[in-house]
Amino acid sequence: MTRSELITRLTSRYPQLTQKDTELVVAEILGAIQTALAQGNRVEIRGFGTFALIYRSPRIGRNPKTGKSVSVPEKWVPHFKAGKTLRERVDRLPLEPPHTFV
Repeated sequence: MTRSELITRLTSRYPQLTQKDTELVVAEILGAIQTALAQGNRVEIRGFGTFALIYRSPRIGRNPKTGKSVSVPEKWVPHFKAGKTLRERVDRLPLEPPHTFV
């Protein structure tokens, strides 16, 4: 689901909200998550999951095209861990994947 699909779905589900209001709400929620992560905080949404930062130490990597070694600097990367409710709902899906990802 894309951001615009989420906005469309929320607007149709809650007709009292205009498209502009829904866009603002989605932007505020995502902005709050981004701001919290940028400040080094953790974000927990009960029943959905937790967003946190993971530290990756510097390492020597390999350029897959040339095979040469390259230095990969240290960095913080965002990480999402699904909550129990979300994991249980996803676990009930059929075993055959409905879509092929490229």
